[in-house]
Amino acid sequence: MIRGIHHTAISTGNLERALAFYRDLLGFEVATEFNWPVGTDVADRITALKDSSARAAMLKAGNTMIELFQYQSPLPQRGDPDRPVNEHGITHICLDVTDVDAEYKRLQAAGVKFHCPPQEFAGVAKVTYARDPDGNVIELQEILQPSSPIALDLE
Repeated sequence: MIRGIHHTAISTGNLERALAFYRDLLGFEVATEFNWPVGTDVADRITALKDSSARAAMLKAGNTMIELFQYQSPLPQRGDPDRPVNEHGITHICLDVTDVDAEYKRLQAAGVKFHCPPQEFAGVAKVTYARDPDGNVIELQEILQPSSPIALDLE
């Protein structure tokens, strides 16, 4: 039985920079940090990589966890930081917020790149897309109607 999504994992070229964004700027807490050296067979089997090594951190906010990986080997190719959201793959991570306008202003003042100011969708939600330091899209969403089928009970 599937109970839900436990975490989303993101590969980054700079773990410290990603932690500064997700931990320091967005407020996620570090649940644990770990690494594995080259020659860790179980990691190679799980990732389907040869001679892999990485540093990682698992972050938590409410009922959401994000796992950040910085691979030292094999050396990854840098992704397109402006990859359009219509290309196949994960398009964004959505964070539920209580005041999207305030978060937009706070994060924009900190230098976070946004696609646009918060936009209202049919009176149900107000949303905007931002980019993390690696170009991954982070949606900020404020539910305007708590009785909406898309509302979560995060209390």
